[in-house]
Amino acid sequence: MKSTIIIQNLKCSGCSNTITKKVSQLHNISNVEVNVEDSMVSFDHTTDNDLDVVKATLFNLGYPEENDKNSISRKVKSFISCANGRI
Repeated sequence: MKSTIIIQNLKCSGCSNTITKKVSQLHNISNVEVNVEDSMVSFDHTTDNDLDVVKATLFNLGYPEENDKNSISRKVKSFISCANGRI
């Protein structure tokens, strides 16, 4: 299955690098693509549970889904994830 998630706090290639690296490491996930301009993450997965795991991973990295609560702590986490992606 192919899914696309629109996320918050996606700012640059550093964010994109972190997301691509972390999501690609998940079991049953492949072909991860991040579109910074449209704040979208697309990927192939096997089950609906895999989709939930990706959403949770993105949330924990500081990139909640478009309609999820975007707290200050999520924004801070996204800055940290972004900085790690630039290294």
